[in-house]
Amino acid sequence: MTDATEAWQRWHKGRLESVSAPYGPLALTGTHWLEDYPDGRIPATPGVWAAEGDAVVLTAAPDDGLTLDGEPFAGRVRLAADQGPAGAARVAHGARRLVVLEREGSWGVRDFDPGTTTRRDFPGIDATPYAPRWSVPGRFTPYDARRTVRVPNVDGRERGLGLAGELAFALDGRELTLQVSVEGDGSLWAVFADATSGNGSYRFRFLRPAAPDAEGRTTVDFNRALLPPCAFADHFLCPFPPPGNRLDVAVAAGERNVAG
Repeated sequence: MTDATEAWQRWHKGRLESVSAPYGPLALTGTHWLEDYPDGRIPATPGVWAAEGDAVVLTAAPDDGLTLDGEPFAGRVRLAADQGPAGAARVAHGARRLVVLEREGSWGVRDFDPGTTTRRDFPGIDATPYAPRWSVPGRFTPYDARRTVRVPNVDGRERGLGLAGELAFALDGRELTLQVSVEGDGSLWAVFADATSGNGSYRFRFLRPAAPDAEGRTTVDFNRALLPPCAFADHFLCPFPPPGNRLDVAVAAGERNVAG
């Protein structure tokens, strides 16, 4: 067994633990847009929730059983969007975490419940074992200015997707490119589809290459292609691949589907 194979096995194990964590993607039971609830009453969720300018206003009674920052809460509070992991959300109802989010001016609340049957019955992830052929050199070339393209999301709405540059690489002698975003730590992020998408693999996947060096060099490792969160729960807002990110090669590598 090579060092690369062992590293991939550790990565895969870590992914299973992350996905099935108490507040991982399997725990998401709903994303509720407040514009759909003008009375502020989200189904099966205590309190009254209302978008007000640059925040969400939560009004709760003592018998609602809500907590704020770990303490019983009753009254009125303005909430900004939660920035950290779901488990660190400010508002909770028992074990549930109620995460405030904002997308392009629309405010919503996500409900994470670690007791969901989806999490309890999680069968695992079908992933192709590590193969060296799927890990290749890449070169990142930034755009002159950040670009935003409109792409459909899995919830049926179209939203902007920020793109920072192009990642070039070769597979089986084919020169290929992906449009990518740059994360806060400098790493890259791509949404892509390939010839296996919907035919042996989920309909699209994510790829997260390491931060390029000063000359733009990084590694494009499809052994670590990721299922998007929406593969685990229907309530995520994953974007579909932008134009140019539908590869006409079969990438039979990485995470392929939720096991069934």
